[in-house]
Amino acid sequence: MADSSITKLALSNALKELLAERPFEKISVSDICQKCSMNRKSFYYHFRDKYDLVNWIFDTEFMELNRLHALDSRLLSSSFDDRWQNIEVFCHYFYDNRVFYRSVLKVEGQNSFASHFREFLQPLLRLRVEELLVEEVPQIVYDFVADGIVCAIERWLLEKNCISPEEFLLSLKKLVQVLFKGLERRISSDPKWLE
Repeated sequence: MADSSITKLALSNALKELLAERPFEKISVSDICQKCSMNRKSFYYHFRDKYDLVNWIFDTEFMELNRLHALDSRLLSSSFDDRWQNIEVFCHYFYDNRVFYRSVLKVEGQNSFASHFREFLQPLLRLRVEELLVEEVPQIVYDFVADGIVCAIERWLLEKNCISPEEFLLSLKKLVQVLFKGLERRISSDPKWLE
């Protein structure tokens, strides 16, 4: 493993350990550096701020998750069940790391993880919506779906006694099916409805 990767991993592990002790807002870059015996210069060489570190953790771990579960090939699959298997793996990841994500999802603002997560979801959701509806839809539809999924995941993870990923997915799957069937019916009956 390259020195850069070792440093980033040490910083990410330090942040995760600190998040088990206190809220994200109460953690400074100095705290993270002190936890893993590094100086601030090393931190800023790799990350702009602690928000950038959080986003790197998600991006890196999600890419590894993709690699381990071969999600890349199924992301483009036309099978509805394959797409749900992808989402299932994704939700299990969030559930297994819920202490971390509970903390970072509470943070609002320009550099927040929730914003990063929405940006991450947009292209994936665009593919799904276009595939399901066949018709071209305005950007606001993609934004609505991405915001809805992010909000659903946030609410699920932030519940004090959050339900299992299986229960959450069952509810989400039913909701998405109803939503897209309704959209498809509406567009079929009035093709100019989205104009």
